[in-house]
Amino acid sequence: MHRNFNHPIFKEEIIMRDLRGLYSALLGSFNEDGSVSEKGLRQIIRHNIDHNKMDGLYVGGSTGENFMLSTDEKKRIFEIAKDEAKDDITLMAQVGSVNLKESIELAKFVEDLGYDAISAVTPFYYKFDFDEVHHYYERILEGVDMRMVIYFIPFLTGVNFSIEQFKTLFENKKIVGVKFTQGDFYLLERMRKTFPDKLIFAGFDEMLLPATVLGIDGAIGSTYNVNAERARQIYDLARAEKISEARAIQHVTNDLITDILDNGLYGTIKLLLEEQGIEAGCCREPMKPYTPEMRTRAKEIYKKYF
Repeated sequence: MHRNFNHPIFKEEIIMRDLRGLYSALLGSFNEDGSVSEKGLRQIIRHNIDHNKMDGLYVGGSTGENFMLSTDEKKRIFEIAKDEAKDDITLMAQVGSVNLKESIELAKFVEDLGYDAISAVTPFYYKFDFDEVHHYYERILEGVDMRMVIYFIPFLTGVNFSIEQFKTLFENKKIVGVKFTQGDFYLLERMRKTFPDKLIFAGFDEMLLPATVLGIDGAIGSTYNVNAERARQIYDLARAEKISEARAIQHVTNDLITDILDNGLYGTIKLLLEEQGIEAGCCREPMKPYTPEMRTRAKEIYKKYF
């Protein structure tokens, strides 16, 4: 059912359904033949809800290996996530794509499923100018009455925005915030000051502490699938201005992140989940299969940090 953003009842509804907090960027789970593993995906979702106590799940992002999937596979993952999570956790669906028609279709699809919000990566590969990027977001939002969080990740997309360009995007009332996966903390501070009413989610797990100090509203992270307890401690301690304690935990977290990155990001996170009895599955080709050395190193990482 579509909702009228100008209706006072809907404005009240937005206030009640708070999007702030910590989200795991949901992993994709795949069988050896590359098909979606429903069993593994459901186990990862339950782990994030029951064990990790996450505030939300960010479904269909980079961590979900989204950009290697067909439209039907994306829809199936959105369906499984909603069916498993129901209303136990906030669900944000990343629907962005270079194929605008697909993004529009996916936005309508997750609205019908009952997701709490959508997100969309800036269109990438082609060097789109700002007017084209602005048009992309406006078109996605035309047919849905949902809140949008822009997925800003310039180191992968090559798309950067100025404060004035963010201001133009935020003129659409449905765009309520940004997933800020960028190491420019000057820009982050300027955005926090300029847009006090917009939501800012940190996207770099290794920078959670400084981002929290600058006043973010939450964070979305890949490593939260396995490192949720430390992420929560960092976030809560930093908000309580207990910076020394938060810094000590960030140091350990960044040691863990360094080891994970050295062994292969998504595969290692899945192997760490495997150590906890979760059938997290394989990565999608062309990502490489797990080698014996990779598995051995993942076991060493698990013993070291957990």
